[in-house]
Amino acid sequence: MAEELPPREAMEFDVVIVGGGPSGLSAAIRLKQLNPDMAVCLVEKAGEIGGHILSGAVLEPRALNELIPDWKEKGAPLDTPAGEDRFLFLTETRSFQLPTPPQMHNHGNYIVSLGNVVRWLGTQAEELGVEIYPGFAASELLEEDGRIVGIATGDMGIGKDGEPTGNFARGMELRARYTLFAEGCRGSLSKQLMARFNLRDGKDPQTFAIGIKELWEIPEANHKPGLIEHSLGWPLDRATYGGSFLYHFGKNLISFGFVIGLDYSNPWLSPFDEMQRFKTHPDIRKHFEGGRRISYGARALSEGGLQSIPKLSFPGGLLIGDAAGFLNVPKIKGTHTAMKSGMVAAEAIAAALAGDHPAEVTAYTDMMQASWVWEELSKVRNIRPAFAKFGMWGGLAYSALDTYVLRGKAPWTMHHPHADNETLLEADAAPKIAYPKPDGVLTFDKLSSVFISNTNHEENQPAHLTLLDASKPVSVNWNQYRGPETRYCPAGVYEYIGVEEGAPKLQINAQNCVHCKTCDIKDPTQNINWVPPEGGGGPSYPGGM
Repeated sequence: MAEELPPREAMEFDVVIVGGGPSGLSAAIRLKQLNPDMAVCLVEKAGEIGGHILSGAVLEPRALNELIPDWKEKGAPLDTPAGEDRFLFLTETRSFQLPTPPQMHNHGNYIVSLGNVVRWLGTQAEELGVEIYPGFAASELLEEDGRIVGIATGDMGIGKDGEPTGNFARGMELRARYTLFAEGCRGSLSKQLMARFNLRDGKDPQTFAIGIKELWEIPEANHKPGLIEHSLGWPLDRATYGGSFLYHFGKNLISFGFVIGLDYSNPWLSPFDEMQRFKTHPDIRKHFEGGRRISYGARALSEGGLQSIPKLSFPGGLLIGDAAGFLNVPKIKGTHTAMKSGMVAAEAIAAALAGDHPAEVTAYTDMMQASWVWEELSKVRNIRPAFAKFGMWGGLAYSALDTYVLRGKAPWTMHHPHADNETLLEADAAPKIAYPKPDGVLTFDKLSSVFISNTNHEENQPAHLTLLDASKPVSVNWNQYRGPETRYCPAGVYEYIGVEEGAPKLQINAQNCVHCKTCDIKDPTQNINWVPPEGGGGPSYPGGM
């Protein structure tokens, strides 16, 4: 910048929490339950609490029962009890109902809008005195003498040229004795922390998936509140991990989504187009007949399980929720484990603040390993890697053995051998995939989908999607893989121009970004770096998502 910026103002707290999702809010609530006088601050990059929350959510209320036992009386939006469970295997034209695996039995659970649940948790936290600041992106770690001492929020009103505009406002330093990072999957600061403190040393690579979701409103006559349907098989090949979820809930709503493991190998695969094609299956499209699509979104998920959980503590802070990777993949649930990790972190921090204030709260790891979260993840630790190792049929066979015979107590642990960005075949070595054109009624294109995600970014701001090496999009991504980022991005952010003229060049349409983080994960050379845009930017998911 041409002129030096003024110093940031600073605020002091006992605990700062980065991220207003289930884990961050659960931590905030538990901290205030344990010590009402504790100064707790939570920052959230979305314009409102819940605005970036995307999940096809069947909520297991175990952690909520522990955190707020009287949640029903307090009006928690858990309004649709889980009903019938269906588990389908699809061929191109038929479906076969399989026995529902024990992990996927949902009796006692609820189909919810996780965004609405998070909004409700936000009100509970505020009533306890937590200071919540939505619309402020945590953009910088504050470190002193080898210890994290808080975060800084991003400056507002910086133009594309890096210079302050007339709307400029300096970010704030939020300083704390301890900072909890609850950014969700592939958080930008969490990624920095893992590198800075070597938190992944000795751990398996994290493996991820992309979940793409639509919310539909359908005629009341077709609505079956409580119906839960999962599938695997078509349209994916036998080597690609993935499947669907479809939940009937609320007032004539369907929460529908498609999940694909990001360890897939075919660079021509488009997760978005696989999802659209899936809806055309004769036994799937009937759910949507007479309905209309009302919202769209996408988000990466941490699927590595127990083997991929990093070291959880470092000087001055802790990782919680999906920032650490507590998703139970076979159960297709992570909200309850995320909430519990936030509660355990709060208990460890409260004890540290009441005691001798250790620089690193290592007790958190011990407490997590003694909790039901660790036991639950340990029992299913081999199922996701079995699908990667043996393919779909082998993975199903192993899962049955592990679940029904070994009961999750196998004397071995399978491992994730590589990161997801290392798995792509070169374009000439993989079969091309022809996707049908969207009809605008059941199936859609990316840009019309982004439009209903309510995504918005201030146009005159520095790009939040940056290239570490500007030459690699052509020399590697195009020349070897024919631009896989144009296909794995579910929002049309990446496109190559000049192809017909023989001079391909990558164009980044950052304003389309729905903050799924897939590009940060799947880029073959890890050349794309996602950082938070100006606070409040990105999608704005309504109630229901």
